[in-house]
Amino acid sequence: MDPFDRLHPGVQYHLANTLRWSGLRPTQAAAVEPVLAGSDVLVLAPTAGGKTEAAMFPLLSRMATEDWQGVSVLYVCPLRALLNNLQPRIDGYCRWLGRTAAVWHGDVTQGQRKKILAERPDVLLTTPESLESMLVSTKVDPRVLFSGLRAVVVDEIHAFAGDDRGWHLLAVLERLARITEHPLQRIGLSATVGNPAELLEWLQGSFRGRAASVVDPAVEPSSAPDITVDYVASLTNAAKVIAALHAGEKRLVFVDSRRQAEELAASLRELDIETYVSHSSLSAAERRRSEAAFAEARDTVIVATSTLELGIDVGDLDRVIQIGSTRTVASFLQRLGRTGRRPGTTRNCLFLCLDDEGLLLATGMLQRWAGGWVEPVTAPPHPRHIAAQQLLALCLQQHRVGTTEWTSWWGDLAVFDSSAPQIVEFLISEGYFETDGPFLHIGPEAERRFGRRYFSDLTAVFTAPPEFIVLAGRQEIGTIGTEVLTEKVDGPRLLLLGGRSWKVTHVDWDRRRCFVEPTDDGGKAKWSGLPGGLSYEVARGMREVLLGATPAGVTFTSRASTMLNELRAGFADTVAADGTIVYLPGGSAGRWWTWAGTAANRTLQASLPDVVDPRQRIDEKSIRLLPGVTAAEFSQALSGVQWRAPDVDANALRGLKFSAALPPELAEHTLAARLGDIPHARDVVAEKRSIVRSGG
Repeated sequence: MDPFDRLHPGVQYHLANTLRWSGLRPTQAAAVEPVLAGSDVLVLAPTAGGKTEAAMFPLLSRMATEDWQGVSVLYVCPLRALLNNLQPRIDGYCRWLGRTAAVWHGDVTQGQRKKILAERPDVLLTTPESLESMLVSTKVDPRVLFSGLRAVVVDEIHAFAGDDRGWHLLAVLERLARITEHPLQRIGLSATVGNPAELLEWLQGSFRGRAASVVDPAVEPSSAPDITVDYVASLTNAAKVIAALHAGEKRLVFVDSRRQAEELAASLRELDIETYVSHSSLSAAERRRSEAAFAEARDTVIVATSTLELGIDVGDLDRVIQIGSTRTVASFLQRLGRTGRRPGTTRNCLFLCLDDEGLLLATGMLQRWAGGWVEPVTAPPHPRHIAAQQLLALCLQQHRVGTTEWTSWWGDLAVFDSSAPQIVEFLISEGYFETDGPFLHIGPEAERRFGRRYFSDLTAVFTAPPEFIVLAGRQEIGTIGTEVLTEKVDGPRLLLLGGRSWKVTHVDWDRRRCFVEPTDDGGKAKWSGLPGGLSYEVARGMREVLLGATPAGVTFTSRASTMLNELRAGFADTVAADGTIVYLPGGSAGRWWTWAGTAANRTLQASLPDVVDPRQRIDEKSIRLLPGVTAAEFSQALSGVQWRAPDVDANALRGLKFSAALPPELAEHTLAARLGDIPHARDVVAEKRSIVRSGG
């Protein structure tokens, strides 16, 4: 039977007469059967590929034919703005069948919440944090609100799964399943990922083994995207290029920092270009004003950080421009997918590289993209701090928890491992829990740390690698990722940011401020300011480019080609097609050009203390060796390597949310495991090495 014919007649009618569709898109058609069958599903499609409809049309059909009542579908998104954007559309689909959809997040008023509780919508759009708040609220009875819950749709699941918000979401869904007393159908919507089967299994949580299906139909390839790389040397020059190109078109420009967004927008306005800004430091209301004005305009530019990478609708775009480069192929695909949506238009992205490092990164990343590679989405290891948070949240939800009962709420979800009993004992010993016979109650330490505004700190937003603002006096220099401050160092901690060296004088972990003063120490290395470092695969893509490869399907301007040739000449002595290069210049410090990515290089530094200098800023390209290391000593160290995770600064544990509710050794182990990459470090050690005894 044609998938269209399997949908409820009311849905069919409105598809034909309201939307004027002649049929379903391939992704939507392929999703009908597994969703109607109640299977867990992962739907893969580019931005604007119709993923929301692929989930909602068959769910609405089930809702009607099976007479679901009350809140029967949860629609979870990572961003409030995305929820606000989707709600009118989903509510419109619901009203085809006399149903409704409402949104619940931190900006929703108490009056609106009371209405939702009194007149339960059929679809509730929310964030994981708001869902958690509902479960622990004294004003919401989750057993009533979710008594009819049957399915959960997780939009932009790749944005959740790669950090702790994903673990938090899974843990909350496990508690919901116990409240409703039956498994919930789970439907994930995602852009292209490198490991869809594993991502779907992760989404199933402790209910692995249920029927599951990845929906990723082959789609007729559209015209090849127009990808151009240019080298412009400065943000001022980038503004001039943007102003000169594509007059009369709507342009979305991505930058890597809030400061860069503001500076570029100011330069464009000085050139009389109508310009709007969107970044996380602006208020939600200001961002919405910018996005709405941009959506209605034509000859205009909006400068944004990753806030506009996900599927928030800002109207039909003509061009995407990237200042510098994305760190991942997945992020590039998200941004590329913002264009080419109108018939007769082509997907496009123009890279405007500001320095040689940005050009090398862009070319290496595009080399991976051209080869058809996309990052696998992997959840961060050992989310023990989330286990501690969940135990406290469950106690708030249930008011008291049996000392053995808690294990039944999460099944074998990987948030909880063999350390869980140790975490419970720590929570009791430190006063987070009080015991009353066989029961646990919220204790005074939990009240002190998390109790403000009825434990809103316990349900507050989890963020991907948090950034710290770097301040020299009152001047904001830029931002850095947590890992820059977590690596263990001897002596002063030095940062390389904005082309200058800085010595850290104080870190305010609670407010995420890093105070510095100028220093002449720190060497000549450049620090790109990109949080999280670069992966092994992208670093190897950069090496391939330096060895002469050029990403297929990418146009380089003459300026970019000239700079790329200079890069190849400058790095010629650091790359080899059949292995790695090790410089051992005698009495001075040597250097090992691994091209292994930041995390693998951290692991090599931690695991080879006899030959690797512990006092250095680790990047993706190379590692500085201790002065005087000989070839024999180097080879001996590698032959007997004992793998270990990178060291972390004890103060850095305060930057791991809820780490205070963990035994210190578990918190340190959690953070350390996330900084390294043992598998790729092993690969590098196993490679052939060419020893050069001078230079470097």
